Amino acid sequence: MSKERARRRAERLAVLEKEKAKRARSVARRNRRRALVRSLTPRRRGVGRLHRRGRGERIGIVVVPVLLVAAVWVLVPDLALRLVLSAMLVLVVPALVVVVLGRR
Repeated sequence: MSKERARRRAERLAVLEKEKAKRARSVARRNRRRALVRSLTPRRRGVGRLHRRGRGERIGIVVVPVLLVAAVWVLVPDLALRLVLSAMLVLVVPALVVVVLGRR
């Protein structure tokens, strides 16, 4: 009777060892796959709204409105009209950036 129990226990342990080895192989395979995917996906260098655009786009977003405001202040003689046009530019530029450069 004890020999039979020992044999059954040995069979159970053998089955458990096979399952354990199979599980270890699948975990290792999953980890290798995750490491491969992680190595192939690009890393985001910056976070925030300005880092979503390239350097040239960021420079354009800053320089073009400044040039437009400077042109308004040089070319428009009336002070009230200068102030209104400058305020309109400040309000309109974000919408133009979204429309012209597009959202990503």
